[in-house]
Amino acid sequence: MLLALAQWLAQDIRAFSVFNYITLRAVLATLTALLIGLLFGPLLIRKLLELKIGQAVRQDGPQTHLAKSGTPTMGGALLLIGIGASTLLWSDLSNRFVWVVLLVTLGFGWIGWVDDYRKVVHKDPRGMAAREKYFWQSLIGIVAAVYLAFAVPAQSNAQALDLFVNWVMSGFAIDLPPKADLIVPFFKNIAYPLGVFGFIGLTYFVIVGTSNAVNLTDGADGLAILPSVLVGSALGVFAYVSGNAVFSKYLLIPFIPGAGELTVFCGAIAGAGLAFLWFNAYPAQVFMGDVGALALGGALGTIAVIVRQEIVLFIMGGVFVAETVSVMMQVAYFKYTKRRYGEGRRIFRMAPLHHHFEVGGVKESQVVVRFWIVTMMLVLFGLSTLKLR
Repeated sequence: MLLALAQWLAQDIRAFSVFNYITLRAVLATLTALLIGLLFGPLLIRKLLELKIGQAVRQDGPQTHLAKSGTPTMGGALLLIGIGASTLLWSDLSNRFVWVVLLVTLGFGWIGWVDDYRKVVHKDPRGMAAREKYFWQSLIGIVAAVYLAFAVPAQSNAQALDLFVNWVMSGFAIDLPPKADLIVPFFKNIAYPLGVFGFIGLTYFVIVGTSNAVNLTDGADGLAILPSVLVGSALGVFAYVSGNAVFSKYLLIPFIPGAGELTVFCGAIAGAGLAFLWFNAYPAQVFMGDVGALALGGALGTIAVIVRQEIVLFIMGGVFVAETVSVMMQVAYFKYTKRRYGEGRRIFRMAPLHHHFEVGGVKESQVVVRFWIVTMMLVLFGLSTLKLR
């Protein structure tokens, strides 16, 4: 929006042409989202308190969390406002990738909003039924995956449509161009062709899986938001490089025309996330809720697919992965031992993983900061893949 205005003004005032630089607009998007969050955060918290939209704390969880009962939740709406407004203000609205990431983010945010609303307003502890939630997540994930399968290798929506038509006319036999292959980091020439169905399946798994992984991680004050900011910022670097023909060629990664504009979106994630952390840091004044966690995860997964860095996302989001795997292991082992021995047994004291350490006597703030440190190291390791090949 503001980019279009700046380009119009640049016809007469040359100084406004500086807004064509993605890096400048990414910085401005970060600052705008940060300012929006800091300004509207207190208003949102007061409104949530007035409406008595408070978090219900699980009774079988860490005892230290019982004091958090009633803390305002659904604060993730603040993230969506900051990200959405900042993106619309500073990004190139003619860019196809900006719109697909924004729509996926808002779509998953809507699912989280309905889930949270049913829990705290309708007093339904189940919220949205698991099958219903998974259906809507799958619908958004599949639609995005099908679109990206043809949009990522193409330079425009018109070319993407031609690629799709040719694929259908060939009897679903045409493979995607090499830039749609699964890239293995740290190696120059190792990439695995996925094919159309393989690309769609992987993309679906990354988007839906990352969304739920961030949601599972959101169980302690500040635990999910800073890793999301760090991973999102790192993906912004990959987006900038992928969208630049010179840098992508030098660093031996696929050139994805238009992907550079996602740097602005990643800047908005960073700014909105830091503003939310201001209120979510221990002791939290507001919780993110599913509305924020599902949306952030969906955004990170979609960006990673576009810039062809799914494996790097897996590395940088190691905390999200560990939290998710701990839940899967706990549930699977409990069901297995209950069926075999008649009594369910556990691997961890409590899942997700951060609760395991809390129940073991580690303070919540210590667990959170240590998980932050681990994420910082993993993000740096992921960024090193840009050059180490």
